[in-house]
Amino acid sequence: MQQIGPIKIIEGPSKSKVPFSRSLYIDGHDEKVLIDTGADQNKLQQLQNDSGVELVINTHYHPDHTCHNYLFSHAEKWINCIEYRLTKTIDGVAKANGVYQEWGEEGVEKWKKDIPDIWIKSLSEFNGFYEYEKEYSFGGVQVHFLHTPGHTKGFSCPFFPDLGVVFTGDYDMTSFGPWYNGTDGCIEDFISSAKRLLSLDATYYITGHQKGLFHKNDFHEAMKKYLAIIDQRDEMIEKYVLKGLTFEELTTIGIFYPQHTLNHSLIITWERSGIRKHLHRLGYTVVGSEIKRLVKTKE
Repeated sequence: MQQIGPIKIIEGPSKSKVPFSRSLYIDGHDEKVLIDTGADQNKLQQLQNDSGVELVINTHYHPDHTCHNYLFSHAEKWINCIEYRLTKTIDGVAKANGVYQEWGEEGVEKWKKDIPDIWIKSLSEFNGFYEYEKEYSFGGVQVHFLHTPGHTKGFSCPFFPDLGVVFTGDYDMTSFGPWYNGTDGCIEDFISSAKRLLSLDATYYITGHQKGLFHKNDFHEAMKKYLAIIDQRDEMIEKYVLKGLTFEELTTIGIFYPQHTLNHSLIITWERSGIRKHLHRLGYTVVGSEIKRLVKTKE
């Protein structure tokens, strides 16, 4: 287990790869706080048994970061103030994930039947929220919850100014690239938030997935390659549009996800939603209900 001062880094299975994530444990003098619960279940249970968790804080509502909230039945649970209301209904979560946009009410009802009960339980237990840009102190450890939208509308990166540490979560530097594929995600916000992270007076950057701990210079270099993937997606999609492909044809290629995974209902939903965002960014829109033609709207 890696540790920076009072902050312990709890790993998820397979190097915290989705559908899991890394968690942070603030081992304060008189307060024990867990940020995100996507780490290994056994490690989290052991942490609870050995040291206790009084407060669970989630950076955002996605299941790879909230999946083990239910383990901490006696802890308070907070999420950011934007997504606190969103998580109160499954319909709200479905709309934020693009399910309603792509498949309508019928698709939402079908999706509800497939949601694991544990995920619903973990999302249903929030009893408070934190404010952005406000200084909190947990057992003497200072934390600012930065509003860094793009991955989701409410996404937050906890920043520990006294320790020079920031938890970047899903600004994760993975080879997959930036994820903004829910309807509550935004490419331009993602880029702006990434630049904000680079502007921080931080020494250590902890990502939610895979590599994990970066020193400042390494993180800055990794971010250049990471954001470049957005432009690469633009170029790929533009190329296919100019060849005359329809929206439906575009969604079968595998722009974001491997082609063989696109038979999964949520994966194809995110694939479609992500392509829509790039088309809009390129000046196109999708019209029509059956054959989705691409119509250029601006130069």
